[in-house]
Amino acid sequence: MPQILVEADRRDDSDNTIVYRERINLSDLESDHFSGQLVERVGWAVLDADELERKGGRQSVDAAAQAGGR
Repeated sequence: MPQILVEADRRDDSDNTIVYRERINLSDLESDHFSGQLVERVGWAVLDADELERKGGRQSVDAAAQAGGR
């Protein structure tokens, strides 16, 4: 099944951090509601990944997820 991944790049040579992963079916995209919600979730993940990259720590993603209820 296809999936969407949002990763935060690490400054060092360690593995990137996966901030968001969602498996979707092509049929899911037929719903305007689902598509809109998906874009919103991906947007939150991009914000979290950006924050993680800027601060360089796992805690910032965990804190953002707790604060935003994601």
